Amino acid sequence: MKHLFLPIIASLFLSSCSLFGKSGVEEAPYTLITKEGSFELRHYESLVLASTSLENGSQDEKGPFRKLFGYISGDNAKEQDISMTAPVFMDKQGGETTSMSFVLPKDFTQNKAPAPTDKSVNIENIKDYTVATVTFNGNLKQKNIDTHKQKLNQWISEKGYKVLGEARVAGYNPPFTLPPFKRNEVLIPVKE
Repeated sequence: MKHLFLPIIASLFLSSCSLFGKSGVEEAPYTLITKEGSFELRHYESLVLASTSLENGSQDEKGPFRKLFGYISGDNAKEQDISMTAPVFMDKQGGETTSMSFVLPKDFTQNKAPAPTDKSVNIENIKDYTVATVTFNGNLKQKNIDTHKQKLNQWISEKGYKVLGEARVAGYNPPFTLPPFKRNEVLIPVKE
């Protein structure tokens, strides 16, 4: 009987880490250039992404997540399991998510990543990516995103950075993490 409780207690402990924001997965490596409170200027040397778009204006983000999770779970040409990493990127335009991307582990290159078996998943490499970011907690509701995007744009303006592209949203935690413990970001590509 004693042996049954140990796995249950261990399981509860590990899931509580996710409930309270500790995901324990590899994060995309970057170089920190500047940090001021919740704002950062950072540089990603290279990001290899598995990406897919939402179909026909659908706002069901579970579909793209399932496709990408399928890819890292072996739905690829090598039937290779790939470790989950953070963050998950979402491109949003006009309040609607248009695409979702998983960052592949740092030892992957675009050529080393196995080809997806699902034709709607593609592998892309973003190089020399400098972004201004703002980190915030809570759910990724549009109002929360808009508030922090506005704050980030103000910080970018104050610093005199030049915006080079559209904002991206990044989530670092599983959906069952309690909102006060979720780590989210808005990232905007910039030039100093």
